[in-house]
Amino acid sequence: MEADERKDLKKMFPHLLRELETSENKVSIESVEDNPESAETATDLAEETIEEVDVEEEIETVPDKFRHYNPTVVDFLRRCDTDNQAKEIIAYLQKRGELSKEKACELKAQLAREGVRSFGPKKENDYYFKQSGLC
Repeated sequence: MEADERKDLKKMFPHLLRELETSENKVSIESVEDNPESAETATDLAEETIEEVDVEEEIETVPDKFRHYNPTVVDFLRRCDTDNQAKEIIAYLQKRGELSKEKACELKAQLAREGVRSFGPKKENDYYFKQSGLC
């Protein structure tokens, strides 16, 4: 492994690299099956003890209300407790280019006139989970 690759890996995955370079999380293999048929039998017995769950059926029961949902600036503002937090959110989104200068001015004016709750009631923790019935 080249020095640059190692440096990149260490930056992105420091714990994984440490595990690879040390022996702290290695798993030893204590037996090897020479006979594929006996290995298959052992696997079948192990599978019988595991409760089978129909994954597709489970997925269909989960509400689909927020799939592919992208929060808007108002969603972020509704999480704020104070007007100052809302101003920071507006400035941040404008700086990132996710909010035009005109829209930012409109939101700041509304915030100054009516306050942060003018954007709607506060969204508490787990709001989306509760709305979709998962919590």
